[in-house]
Amino acid sequence: MKDFHGKVAVITGAGAGIGRALALELARNGAQLALSGRNLENVAETAALCEKEGAKARAYKLDVADRAAVYAHADEVVADFGKVNIVINNAGVSLTANIEEVSWEDLEWIFGINYWGTLHGVKAFLPHVIASGEGHFANVSSMFGLVACPSQGGYSSSKYAMHAISDALRQEMIIAGYNVGVSSVHPGMIKTEIAWKARAAANRSRDDLAANFDRLAQTSPEDCAKVIVKGIRKNKPLILIGKDAKAMNVMRRLLGSGYMKPLTAQMRKEI
Repeated sequence: MKDFHGKVAVITGAGAGIGRALALELARNGAQLALSGRNLENVAETAALCEKEGAKARAYKLDVADRAAVYAHADEVVADFGKVNIVINNAGVSLTANIEEVSWEDLEWIFGINYWGTLHGVKAFLPHVIASGEGHFANVSSMFGLVACPSQGGYSSSKYAMHAISDALRQEMIIAGYNVGVSSVHPGMIKTEIAWKARAAANRSRDDLAANFDRLAQTSPEDCAKVIVKGIRKNKPLILIGKDAKAMNVMRRLLGSGYMKPLTAQMRKEI
């Protein structure tokens, strides 16, 4: 998709962080924005910022884990904007817990948002994106959707599943002859509040985990958004963001399952 002018972009998790940065980046590139999130006040702030950039933007309250709500949202966006070209399934949450200690409640929570939330967005908007004649899906996974990390089993598996959806959908669109691109997006540690909103096992301190995340995160949401928008423009199947994500991808490609040995050694030092 070379030109975003006049294109309608749907972004979930648009109240802050990567979602807000994406909305502003696309607004500056001439797109119209349908922005959603669970906190309508925050999403409305994002929409107002986009309007200052000259873009048409509208805020919606949405829980992506609610399938019926996502389908209703898709119909509402089409009614409000007339079409949908770009869908960025960005809403996501984090969880730190070993498989042995993680609760079923927390697993259902993270899969409901990360995995089912993405699949709901894909299924609900796919007919509309195909009908637009030119479209793109960008599903925001993680560097832990490339490799699995100790204490991140629930998070990693939800993000791996997002990667699989993206790869399968991309191939299906090519076979069907539809002008719809699909990207699997894999950020490393981005300077957002995701770690402060995360869940953790009862024996772990979320504040300590979040503070450590802030110390390690090197990439700004704004830089992240620019890479994603550039990747959509180039129809890249895999969008890697940050030196950490790129390093994980190289390690995975070079070592295969052998990547686990150095990663386990590193994590043992940090625990």
